[in-house]
Amino acid sequence: MEFDRENHNPTDDFEQELAEAFARRPALQPQAQNHARRSQQNTERIRNRTALLQRLAACLVLCAALAGGFAWRNHEERRKGEEARQQVLTALRITNHALNEVKIQLAANDRDRQQ
Repeated sequence: MEFDRENHNPTDDFEQELAEAFARRPALQPQAQNHARRSQQNTERIRNRTALLQRLAACLVLCAALAGGFAWRNHEERRKGEEARQQVLTALRITNHALNEVKIQLAANDRDRQQ
């Protein structure tokens, strides 16, 4: 192709260089892949952190439920123990009262015999 100096315009060269400079070019493949990989890694990191926090929350709820169950069981055992204690004390009072009455009757019989 021959170069025609008469029809050659320096402004055309400048416009062509300017158009090339501002022309859209596809992103370089490695940069796009790196960006996609980093984005995927960030998403995966967030998912892993979320899963870890959910597991931790589930463990805390389970521990709280177990602690509550043990506390309730301990409270019930104490209540039943106190109830049994009260029953034993009541039985001892009744027995003591009955023994005092028998003692009074025996003492009265001994007095009757001695007279």
